[in-house]
Amino acid sequence: MIAWLITAVYYFYQYMLRSAPGVMMPQLSEAFGLTAMGVASMAGLFYYGYSPFSLVAGVALDRLGPRKVVPIGAAAVGIGALMFATGNNELAGIGRLLQGAGGVFALVGAVYIATSNFPASRAATLIGATQMFGMAGGSAGQFLVGPAIGAGMPWHRFWMVMGVIGLVICVLLFVLLPAREQTAPVQDKDNWLKSAGHALAVVFRNPQSILCGMIAGLLFIPTTIFDMIWGVRYLQEAQGFDYATAVLRSASVPLGWIIGCPLLGAISDRMGRRKPVIVSAALVLLLCLAWILYGPADVLPPYTLGLVAGIASGAAMIPYTVIKEVNPPHLGGTATGVINFLNFTFSALLGPVSGWILAAIGGSAGMFSLEHYQTAFEPLLYGVALAIVLTLLLKETGPAVRPTASIVADIKA
Repeated sequence: MIAWLITAVYYFYQYMLRSAPGVMMPQLSEAFGLTAMGVASMAGLFYYGYSPFSLVAGVALDRLGPRKVVPIGAAAVGIGALMFATGNNELAGIGRLLQGAGGVFALVGAVYIATSNFPASRAATLIGATQMFGMAGGSAGQFLVGPAIGAGMPWHRFWMVMGVIGLVICVLLFVLLPAREQTAPVQDKDNWLKSAGHALAVVFRNPQSILCGMIAGLLFIPTTIFDMIWGVRYLQEAQGFDYATAVLRSASVPLGWIIGCPLLGAISDRMGRRKPVIVSAALVLLLCLAWILYGPADVLPPYTLGLVAGIASGAAMIPYTVIKEVNPPHLGGTATGVINFLNFTFSALLGPVSGWILAAIGGSAGMFSLEHYQTAFEPLLYGVALAIVLTLLLKETGPAVRPTASIVADIKA
């Protein structure tokens, strides 16, 4: 439990850094001499490191165990934060890539530890609890950092402090994570590269793996792109809120994740089914997004839409459980890495698209209107609708259907 907890704290930390640029875009624009789109693109470099290293993290965990790889990831995040604090465009860009490449070891490592040391019937609950820590960090990156920056805290000081904290977390992880007890099969040790390639091929060739990644990505994008990058600015420019109010309202989305990830995971485990929970939550998310973009701003109580949208989008973590259930048990780390890769590839590829659309229809500088934001982010609605359709194609892997599946397999045999 201690090993999982310290890795989950590391996930909290890296998620805080992931979301922090969204509340300091004016300061970063001035410091780096970039437009808002330029800052958004620099912040999005996180996902260009995060996505490919998801595969590296998954395979490394299956072969080496958490203690040998997770502390290295924390060190990379800390160094990346210190590089970002320099204010140099090139170093900051490399630092943001390092933050993503190192940050992925937090989620993949925490999920690996949780699913390797606890019963399968609690898988969705524990994976949801892991993401709860991450989104708590995402909320802190807006709810705490935003007011601090608004009160005059220099942006570079924040990144320097976070860099030092990352290095401290690296040391704690190395000390507290246990040495791996189970080693790779003997026949795989002579050619680890071939073994890693085979593991990735097994997971990628499974169509259910691809479905899991697409569903998670489509449900996750509204959080990673819309809220964490553009949320504060959207609320200021399109809805007319002041900065402090916009920060608090935007922070309600990751706060909803804190509630929704473990709650929806627990409901899924309780029901013994995955698909009904994903579809129901996705429908709620679709309605919330539609209201945020097209509905009147003052009808519902403050923070309600953001909170409910965050709770509903927590269903994006359930495919993380499904992909482990549709692939061989000994490839748990690889499966988690693959879905993380597919998930955040969506963010890496589609993140700049929203900025390009805004620039094309509203100009690369200046204010954007509500209509501009509606045009740029309306595709998110289609993405959530597509996730619902893809979920219907997903195999049900919950505990309630496993006994039946086993009986059918025995009869066929």
